[in-house]
Amino acid sequence: MSIEWFDRVCGELQDQLESICEKYDQIGHMSIDRGAKHPRIEFYVETEDDERDYFCTLFFDPHNEDFYIETFDFEYEQTTRTILSDIEDIVDAIHDSFHYYLNDDIEDDVENDYEYVEEENTEFLEEIDVEWETPEVTAFIYKDEVEVTYQFGVVQETGDGVLRRINRIRTNEDDIIKDETNFIFSKEEASTIIAMIASHMDSLSEFDLQ
Repeated sequence: MSIEWFDRVCGELQDQLESICEKYDQIGHMSIDRGAKHPRIEFYVETEDDERDYFCTLFFDPHNEDFYIETFDFEYEQTTRTILSDIEDIVDAIHDSFHYYLNDDIEDDVENDYEYVEEENTEFLEEIDVEWETPEVTAFIYKDEVEVTYQFGVVQETGDGVLRRINRIRTNEDDIIKDETNFIFSKEEASTIIAMIASHMDSLSEFDLQ
C-alpha cells in the first residue's frame, strides 16, 4: 500500500491553503499524522489557552488511495464517509468546514476573491497601453442581478487584440461585485477563435432562468 498520493496532496495543500481565504491565512493551521492505519491531516485553530481547536480531519485510505472526511448522520445515527476525488474538492471541504466552525458566512470570502481578481486585472492593464476600439457592449443581462459586458481593444506596443469581459453581480445587500478578465490574442489567432465558436454554437446551452 503506497501513500505517495497522500504525500503529494500534503505538499499541494500547503500551497493551496495559503490563499484559501484571508481568515484562514490568519488563524488556520494543519498537522499531518502519517503513522496511523489511515493517515490523516487535521486542521485547527489555536485558542487563547494555547490549545488546539480542530474543525476538520481529512483521512486517507492507502488501499484505495482515496481521501475522505467523516461526519455523523444524526438521522440514521451512524458515521458517513464522503470521498473527495481531487484537490479542488479537498480544498472546498476544508474551506466549508472552517467557516462552519467559525459560524461565518463564506460569501464574504467570495466577495473578497472577486475584488482581488478585479484589482489584479486592473493593475495588469495599467502596465500596458491599450486603445479601446469599442465601448462596453452588453452581452447578457438578467433582471438587475447579473450583467455581462465586453469591450475590444488593441495593445499599442504589439498590435495584439484585447477582449475585456466584465461581470457585475448585485448581492442581497445591494452591493455590486465586479469581476474583470482580459484575454489577449494575436491577429493570427483571431480567425481560429471566431471559427471555433461559430461552429460550436449549437452545442451551447442558454442561461437557465429558473
